[in-house]
Amino acid sequence: MNNTATISAKTLEFLLDGQWLSEGDPLEVRSPYDQSVVGTTCRASAAHVEAAVQASVRAFETTRKLAAYERQRVLRAVAQGITDRHEEFARTIALEAGKPLKTARAEVDRAIFTFTLAAEESTRIYGEWLPLDLQAIAAGRWAMVRRFPLGPILAITPFNFPLNLVAHKIAPAIAAGCTVVHKPAQQTPLSSLLLARLVQDAGWPAGALNVLPLRGSEAEPLVTDDRLKKLTFTGSAAVGWELKRKAGKKRVTLELGGNAGVIIHDDADLNYATERCVTGGFSYAGQSCISVQRILVHASVYEKFLSLFVPRVQDLKVGDPLDEATDVGPMISEGDARRAAEWVDEAAAAGARVLCGGRRQGSLMEATVLTATRPQMPVNCLEVFAPVVTVEPYHDFAVAVKQVNDSDYGLQAGIFTRDAKLLFEAYEALEVGGVVAGDVPTFRIDHMPYGGVKDSGLGREGVRYAIEEMTERKLLVMNLR
Repeated sequence: MNNTATISAKTLEFLLDGQWLSEGDPLEVRSPYDQSVVGTTCRASAAHVEAAVQASVRAFETTRKLAAYERQRVLRAVAQGITDRHEEFARTIALEAGKPLKTARAEVDRAIFTFTLAAEESTRIYGEWLPLDLQAIAAGRWAMVRRFPLGPILAITPFNFPLNLVAHKIAPAIAAGCTVVHKPAQQTPLSSLLLARLVQDAGWPAGALNVLPLRGSEAEPLVTDDRLKKLTFTGSAAVGWELKRKAGKKRVTLELGGNAGVIIHDDADLNYATERCVTGGFSYAGQSCISVQRILVHASVYEKFLSLFVPRVQDLKVGDPLDEATDVGPMISEGDARRAAEWVDEAAAAGARVLCGGRRQGSLMEATVLTATRPQMPVNCLEVFAPVVTVEPYHDFAVAVKQVNDSDYGLQAGIFTRDAKLLFEAYEALEVGGVVAGDVPTFRIDHMPYGGVKDSGLGREGVRYAIEEMTERKLLVMNLR
């Protein structure tokens, strides 16, 4: 059944300097599930890009002076606005991103939490007092350090969390007193435009948030413009590092990809590890930077784990994201699904065994489990970003840690063991931004520091940590002589 056809397509203007505009070429937003049009907006032009930068610079003279209670009021109002329109946001995410409704609702919950956290943190941007009389030359002197908003910020967001990953850039910016030019993903601009309306309605100054649907190439002038003081980007490693190269003097935060590894030791609760690996590997069709991709299981429990894991994966319902029962919806495009299926076929042709799944229909990819793979196969060494997981046995825990590290990526890793010594050894040795003990690397709560090393990125998100990166320390020295 074509459920998307029952939802009337929306026409959403884009936000520039406090005005909602419908200028430029039309941009149709299509469902990844059946390609029906679920909404339309317009592509911004080069003139709009320049106007957005100018608006952000002007508005910063206002936002930089706003008191903490005023910024907090705006953030609380946005959180309440999302709460009031919870189901509208969830259905919009399901329609434009193909995310199953139950997963989309969880994303909306997270966005509410992110703005609520930002409201709290907006009143906790602390400084420090420093004694300076550590030498005779500084007798009678002391100093204070305050954090000041950095300036206008460029935010570029991906398709896979079209509300909460936008929230992770806009909410800390509001908390810090910074203005934003936001480029949403072309596939999923609708959620960010709905959010921008709430930000405007909450009383955030005109020009302090500008949301421009643009092609990647059309955003390059924003990346190179020194009037924007920071680039915060979430997306692919190839694009992210190229943007950093072009960003010039501006501060850069990159939240990029991964091929997250999980180690399941012989003392783990296999039932729990199975449940979490199914969720971590196949939620939103594996289209998360921290989706479980590589599972390493101690050889003594490897067969037992597979006997639990594979049937659970086979039970997942693949289909229409608007169906309440769907577990795995479409990938963002048929091309991405085709690429994932080709990687599975390539691995199978080279000797890997497909334990379940492996087939696709249009943009729908079956939940797939592979074994007997090799590290250099794309399903292991690259970011598959699809509902595809490899499972392999290991004999030595230290070797398993090295296998997880044998990757260009380093975002998060998960460890299932009751042995505290092994956990701390893994924490010391794993080359990742975060180690999750007793759970999958897909775990994230929105106030924790989040980011990676190696090709997985630079800097940290998580509301308080993002605020730190959107502010600048300034020193005041006092000479009382």
